Amino acid sequence: MPQVLGGFTTIIIVIVVIYILSSIKILAEYERGVIFRLGRLLPAAKGPGIILVFAPIDRMVRVSLRQEALEVPPQDIITRDNVTLKVNAVIFLRVIEPRKAVVEVSNYVYQTSQFAQTTLRSVLGEQELDELLAHRDKINLRLQSILDTHTSPWGVKVTNVEVKQVDLNETMVRAMAKQAEAEREKRSKIIHSEGEFSAAQRLVDAAHLLSSEPVSVQLRYLQTLTEIGVEKNTTVVFPVPVDFFSGIQKLLAPPAASTTPKG
Repeated sequence: MPQVLGGFTTIIIVIVVIYILSSIKILAEYERGVIFRLGRLLPAAKGPGIILVFAPIDRMVRVSLRQEALEVPPQDIITRDNVTLKVNAVIFLRVIEPRKAVVEVSNYVYQTSQFAQTTLRSVLGEQELDELLAHRDKINLRLQSILDTHTSPWGVKVTNVEVKQVDLNETMVRAMAKQAEAEREKRSKIIHSEGEFSAAQRLVDAAHLLSSEPVSVQLRYLQTLTEIGVEKNTTVVFPVPVDFFSGIQKLLAPPAASTTPKG
């Protein structure tokens, strides 16, 4: 009889030791354990380190505090100027209140993904294509603010939102290429006309300067002849004043017939 009692006691001790060992849980530095005791939430999350979870009285849910990257699938969007786009984004989030992340929402990652898709369509649908391409930082901040407002009651913080890729159809790409080419041609013509204007202004200034000293015109002429001679050109140009031709024309013109008035 004592041997039977001794064996029974040993079995009980072994069972108790196994139960205690199975109740020991180890949580990493980035993990927290949300404990439900008889179905009721304990006031504080446990961890990190070694904690005791006495099943079946206690039930533990592990929650990671590390930042997670959530990719939003490509969404079909029509901008305010009626341009069809495919846009996808990436969301960076982390849990700051483990108890709320477990109690307030069934799956905070799925919920955040659904909110992100609807928010992406609504926000980008209010923008024009040029604003979407030029002011992406402002749009990212607005998306982050809206999503953070939705997720803060769950104990989830949206740290950043980035519009990752904007896909245009081929027709719009060709139209934008033509627009860019027209803009470049416009700038080229403006720069060329500004150069012509500056050159004309300089020529006017040079003409005024040369007219103040008649000898300078002759010196300029001799310099031009020197430049022509350096190029081994046999053609020599002599400038003749326009007044010279007008004087010759007056000399060669026939005299006007005199008319005698009738009495």
